[in-house]
Amino acid sequence: MRGRDGIEDKEPVRTRLADITLADITNERQEIIVAYELPPLPYDYAGLEPHIDEATMKLHHDKHHQTYVTNLNGAVEKHPELGNQSPEELIKNLASIPEDVRKVVQNNGGGHVNHTMFWQIMKPKGGGEPSGDIASQIKADFGDFESFKKLFNETTAKQFGSGWGWLIFEGGKLKIVTTANQDNPISQGHYPILGNDVWEHAYYLKYQNKRPDYLAAWWNTVNWDEINKRFATAKSYK
Repeated sequence: MRGRDGIEDKEPVRTRLADITLADITNERQEIIVAYELPPLPYDYAGLEPHIDEATMKLHHDKHHQTYVTNLNGAVEKHPELGNQSPEELIKNLASIPEDVRKVVQNNGGGHVNHTMFWQIMKPKGGGEPSGDIASQIKADFGDFESFKKLFNETTAKQFGSGWGWLIFEGGKLKIVTTANQDNPISQGHYPILGNDVWEHAYYLKYQNKRPDYLAAWWNTVNWDEINKRFATAKSYK
């Protein structure tokens, strides 16, 4: 555009560029807003030594769990309405997730939920005999804690490839189940009371291919107070 004196008028162009820049900045700010975030560990990386080593905890929490969160947020970028649901709600209702991101949500939403639980059901100087209602239920359903541990470890050790071992409450009784990959019992209508991660990244730095040794040592980290809270939720879960 030229003015009356024949000189090109730059002002309208500058105004439009300013508007575009403002819009770009606004969009950029929206893009960095994420629906889900990596929760901090509730204890130090070395807090579960010697049963789970510091290097494994850093890798497991900061890299692997963060990847699940990042990928889940990637699904939400494509379908922003998903961000209105909790990760638990997403994996509970997988059939309602848009097909193009359903597997991403199953794998990474599951990974986020599984690991968030995992950090919470462990604590420094944990382990020992169970207490409270979960102790009574274990005795009723398995005879004693040692029998329960043996069955849980044997069942979970047999999980082929990557996966999890779980304790759920079904039909008024405790039940040990396993799932592949990052699948969670919530997707099948069951609230997990506890779960142990048998992906190799959870134990390989310290235990190499000795999964049974890792499973046996893991019980020394268990937070029975948190597990009792989860048991209370599981009994009324719908």
